[in-house]
Amino acid sequence: MAKIDLEELNDMQFDVLKEIGNIGAGNATTALSTMLNIKVDMSVPNVALLPFSEIGSVVGSEEDTVVGILLGLEGDINGMMMFIFDTKSAHHLVNSLMMRDIHTNEDADLTTLAEMDMSALNEIGNIVAGSYLSALSGLTGLKAVSSVPSLTVDMVGALLSVPATEFGKYGDKLLMIQSQFGELDFVTGYFLLIPELDSYDKILSSLGM
Repeated sequence: MAKIDLEELNDMQFDVLKEIGNIGAGNATTALSTMLNIKVDMSVPNVALLPFSEIGSVVGSEEDTVVGILLGLEGDINGMMMFIFDTKSAHHLVNSLMMRDIHTNEDADLTTLAEMDMSALNEIGNIVAGSYLSALSGLTGLKAVSSVPSLTVDMVGALLSVPATEFGKYGDKLLMIQSQFGELDFVTGYFLLIPELDSYDKILSSLGM
């Protein structure tokens, strides 16, 4: 039985979860810079513990099409993690990796992306999500093994229905980290950490909470 109640986190517990978000975002920035071979600065991430029902409105309209990379977590930390970015960010990332002008087709429908572009997007999302997971493991000393990532292009509401259905039985809230990478909002990404409640206990206990 989990000891933690996400509805009643104290300030210190929430600050620890925010710091995990900050360090994960820093790792992701380094990974992006290395992969794209460009300097990528990161704004201070916005970290929040939100109900599933509010995530869609934070990311955009529930009917907006976005890219989602979903990974399952096993080991000391069980649950899911997801990295979401909008249409413009997805095109910026792919164009940069393919050495095209970053604004090429930046407002085009994501469903029109070529297979090679989708493959590149999957690899980018995998590396960014993996860098968050690496930061979490390094900070807590807990082992977390991720499943093979699944890339989906869909509307926000449909994309979020998967983790909402799976983890609604554990609680209604998840940790959301919103990060902006690069100048002129080169990439706006939303990282969702969805551990089981027992895993929240382990994360906070490993950090002395």
